[in-house]
Amino acid sequence: MKPTIVIVGRPNVGKSTLFNRLTRTRDALVADIPGLTRDRHYGRGRLGDRPYLVVDTGGFEPLAKDGIMHEMARQTEQAIAEADAIVFVVDGRAGVTALDREIANKLRRARPPVTVAVNKSEGMNRGVAVADFHELGLGDPYAISATHGEGVRGLIDDVLEAFPWPGEGEDGETRERGNESESGDGESRLRVAIAGRPNVGKSTMINALLGEDRVIVFDRPGTTRDSIFVDFDRNGKKYTLIDTAGLRRKGRVFETAEKFSVVKTLQSIEEANVAVLVLDARQDISEQDAHIAGFVVESGRALVVAVNKWDGLDAYRRGQIKEALEVRMKFLDFAKFHYVSALAGQGLEAVFRSVDAAYRAATIDLSTSRLTRVLIDAVARQAPPRSGPFRPKLRYAHQGGRNPPLIVIHGNALDKVQDSYRRYLENVCREVFKLQGTPLRIQFNVTENPYAPDKPVDRAKRRKPGTSNPGKKRP
Repeated sequence: MKPTIVIVGRPNVGKSTLFNRLTRTRDALVADIPGLTRDRHYGRGRLGDRPYLVVDTGGFEPLAKDGIMHEMARQTEQAIAEADAIVFVVDGRAGVTALDREIANKLRRARPPVTVAVNKSEGMNRGVAVADFHELGLGDPYAISATHGEGVRGLIDDVLEAFPWPGEGEDGETRERGNESESGDGESRLRVAIAGRPNVGKSTMINALLGEDRVIVFDRPGTTRDSIFVDFDRNGKKYTLIDTAGLRRKGRVFETAEKFSVVKTLQSIEEANVAVLVLDARQDISEQDAHIAGFVVESGRALVVAVNKWDGLDAYRRGQIKEALEVRMKFLDFAKFHYVSALAGQGLEAVFRSVDAAYRAATIDLSTSRLTRVLIDAVARQAPPRSGPFRPKLRYAHQGGRNPPLIVIHGNALDKVQDSYRRYLENVCREVFKLQGTPLRIQFNVTENPYAPDKPVDRAKRRKPGTSNPGKKRP
């Protein structure tokens, strides 16, 4: 079993920078802003052939009694309880602070071994950099630079030294050390991004699915800043849930941290297999909800819509919301809508059935022969309208891609096909192949006409076999 290394420390000491260095990713947001990280963030690291798990945590203030800092401290304490080893990151340029001492007092009572990492030590004498931190009583500190990678390998090598080689079983035989899949357990996972406006219940939905307070839930918009990836098994299927920051209109995004969060959210949607758009039934369906849905569709992600906070609404309000959805979200006619309560855990099972169905539809394999038959039948029922003297001629179709499905149609004068006829073909294909939950794209490839007047004619190619060249004199 891979050891779990938890990174803790007060705000803005470089924990997320060290996390990105260990995982060789840019998954954690990094900026010169205290308190940017709030939830636990899990990643996978490897030192040579030795894999391990690493957990980034928010700024730790053990004595916080309420507010967002208290919720962040609870998340850190849960991570400490799960840890096999703890790396306590401090700021070598700031020296020992009162908050460092409070955290050290907390960590001395923790079960896992603790290693002090004195960060931002580049350009400093190592002995001088770590001298003050011996007073924390947590052993010999390590001078490192998470930004430049100095001292990081030696730090992790010593932390992992206390753990047995993960490839050796109880019978002493060494298991094969192959490359791990993205899930780390030999199987790929279905990535599900939970997206929506701030404070609509995205984190509450994640916690309800997991059965624990895995991410911070706080009655204030913008609580979640980073995209949090959580591996999750349900009914024998493997998922990675992605809790994203709420998306607001550009004109209302003022904080630098929130601008970073928006970028991470959009990236998470693009990297997901399926997006669950969460709407708030107790607020009006806004243009921003439609903008988020439009981005999901443009990204080609399969989509499921969860209208949250449905419990406790009267029949009149429910009717208003459904009418608003028909108007604002008319372009999502391919998606399945569910009316749920994340706080009460109602309707979430049906949401995940639709997630599975949407992913199957997005990754379906369509045979060329069947696609062509469906195309011919559709044209027989309703031919494309003329455009001037031309009527587009649709000859055959084949699949050009998946997730989302792309259908490529070949023929003549297809640049004259009207948008209304394209939508007709989309609806036919969606109905025949049961493509609910995924966008569908149709691409027209025009067959070139070799006799077009704007092209030079190759007379040698036009001559029939066995005929003589009329321009050549006979002997």
